Amino acid sequence: MVQYKRLIKKGEKLRLSVKEEGGSGANVVAVSGGGYSKTTKQKILFIIFLSLLSCCYIFSFSSFSLLDAFSREVKGFGPYELFIAPLCSGTSNGTICCDRTGFRSDVCIMKGDVRTHSASSSVFLFTSLKNKTTITEKIKPYTRKWETSVMQTVQQLNLVYRDEKNNSLVSVDEHNNNICDVFYNVPAVFFSTGGYTGNVYHEFNDGIIPLFITSHHFNKKVVFVIVEYHSWWVMKYGDIVSQLSDYPPVDFNGDKRTHCFKEAIVGLKIHDELTVDSSLMLRNKTILDFRNVLDQAYWPRIRGLIQEEELEAANKTAKRVQEDGFKKPKLVILSRNGSREILNEGLLVALAEEIGFIVYVLRPDKTTELAKIYKCLNSSDVMIGVHGAAMTHFLFMKPKTVFIQIIPIGTEWAAETYYGKPAKKMRLKYIGYKIKPKESSLYDEYGKDDPIIRDPKSFTQKGWDYTKKIYLERQNVKLDLKKFRKPLSRAYDFSMKRIGPVYSSHKPDVTN
Repeated sequence: MVQYKRLIKKGEKLRLSVKEEGGSGANVVAVSGGGYSKTTKQKILFIIFLSLLSCCYIFSFSSFSLLDAFSREVKGFGPYELFIAPLCSGTSNGTICCDRTGFRSDVCIMKGDVRTHSASSSVFLFTSLKNKTTITEKIKPYTRKWETSVMQTVQQLNLVYRDEKNNSLVSVDEHNNNICDVFYNVPAVFFSTGGYTGNVYHEFNDGIIPLFITSHHFNKKVVFVIVEYHSWWVMKYGDIVSQLSDYPPVDFNGDKRTHCFKEAIVGLKIHDELTVDSSLMLRNKTILDFRNVLDQAYWPRIRGLIQEEELEAANKTAKRVQEDGFKKPKLVILSRNGSREILNEGLLVALAEEIGFIVYVLRPDKTTELAKIYKCLNSSDVMIGVHGAAMTHFLFMKPKTVFIQIIPIGTEWAAETYYGKPAKKMRLKYIGYKIKPKESSLYDEYGKDDPIIRDPKSFTQKGWDYTKKIYLERQNVKLDLKKFRKPLSRAYDFSMKRIGPVYSSHKPDVTN
């Protein structure tokens, strides 16, 4: 069979015939009139033109889609659900969607006319109920959902659909006939500061870092609604919170007004212990990005503290910092009292100074201003401490500095999981120093043959209560300083290579 098509080129008529050879499946192209080369070129040009036209159309469509997606992301309505609540990715307006697949926390997304109703511990979504389920979603917005005992103490929120035509459950302001007492043109994030709040590890791990993970993509255009609100928590972490939101936090239970939003995330996303997984973050944010938030939060206060101390410490610091033309590295010991105390701390200070460190002993308590702790550790080269919640402060260290964690017997797993691994992810030089039985106060109490000393795993495997009562609450440390000199010297050498020599202005010129 022969098919004919016409190609027009500047008034010249060319006939292109396509012969299909039966059975062989091969196609033979025969060209008559106008010459073989011109026709072939014309056909190629025509095909290229059609291809370019198609590409332009596709690119135009894709460009608008990408621009639209970028615009939505900047405004805070980008495809964050994929990272925060994957099962709710692409949640449509007027919908409540809950992703309960996470081991550590549940996260719900509400889009549309969202309103608080604290009297009933509810958050309403007003929408058309046509073709919608009226099932109430229940969620405890705290990040330790696998721990039944602590979750029983966390307040539950009810996420409820309400018919947009029936506003009877929400009070109306008589003055302006406005359903909402406070309306925000930005999204909300609901979370609890209950649970283990009061312990610095849990405050960062269960609250502050998940808050960063969940809200950073809003670029501060977000309101935090706090369930089980504590004024001291807001005061303690206000500097950090202000770096994540331009709005004052809302006390869900204490503020009885109706707060209205066009979107809400209920619950916080958490990745792992004291860390941020870049593969699960929009724009591939890491724990270092979180640390940058800490820098921005505390620098104004630190600058003030520096100015206050400058006159008093100038001469003393100048004498201590430089010796033989070299800057001395700064070592901070996080001191403990009561349990896991370093019983020979004074001798440890003397050893560190002998090696070449400037030594500061830091004894923070619940009333110590975080900015002061941050200032001390942010300017240090080495931090030493015995395993415990205070080790959370490694987050205040600069990358490439040294963190030495003293690990009492029976705490090896917890020390590595909660602080060792996260410290490495933050690019610290981590040194875990596992004490020998003779360095533990439990050795003197029980003797070398007792299972508590000889086989700690047989007790720690029984559960957290055994570990806590025996190895955390009743154990102190007396360091073998001859043995501890080795990691201390390693830390000194590492720090000196990092900071390099700083020659004093009065040192004579020895060059030839």
